[in-house]
Amino acid sequence: MYDLHCHILYGVDDGADTVFESLEMAEIAREGGTKGIVVTPHSYSSPTELNFWDADMKKRFNNLQKEIEERGLGIKLFPGQEIFGRGEFVEHLLSGELITINGSRYPLVEFPFAVRSKYVIEKMGQLISEGFIPIIAHPERYTFVSENFDSLTELKKMGCLVQINTGSFKGVFGSTAKSISEKILDKRMADFVASDAHSPFVRSPFLADAHEHISERYSTDYAERLLSLNPKAIIQNKTI
Repeated sequence: MYDLHCHILYGVDDGADTVFESLEMAEIAREGGTKGIVVTPHSYSSPTELNFWDADMKKRFNNLQKEIEERGLGIKLFPGQEIFGRGEFVEHLLSGELITINGSRYPLVEFPFAVRSKYVIEKMGQLISEGFIPIIAHPERYTFVSENFDSLTELKKMGCLVQINTGSFKGVFGSTAKSISEKILDKRMADFVASDAHSPFVRSPFLADAHEHISERYSTDYAERLLSLNPKAIIQNKTI
């Protein structure tokens, strides 16, 4: 399996604090059957809070991959970011200060939980017009989706892709996120399921139970597509 959304990169956001926590997360991921992880640190582009993919990020990324290899954990890391959809994020993405998943056409984008659908549709349209194929992070947690599910249908028709958190259908984020995530899965509107892991202790990167849940409730083919085939295709910049 390939985890498309994981805060495993240490010391850059509210994810892993130290390289030792990152390595614990890698061990947990391996135990759950994960082969590759896209590191997706929160990336803000407002004038008062910047978190670009800079030399420090690259250094930490390379160091963590080296530590994982030296311990024989068998996890391959890929660069990426969870881009916060506020401020001049489209411009910063075009300039290379913010990055897509592994240099692909696919940026992972999140929004404020109370954002209005009109704003999301506008910004996703802007990204698409620039040649990107945006992946919307955890839409089941946004108010506009729970209030009007058709807005997510519209985004899908535009060409956006959808990533659900494993914690959502487990009830970690409350009953509303759980029911919306189940609805997205029921309607086959999900493109990926990812951990959105932040530590070895809370919201961990263990994916085997998510694969089992989706296999039992839907099918093994569906689980494979959401957790293995589609994420791998994105990493390789292929069409899904």
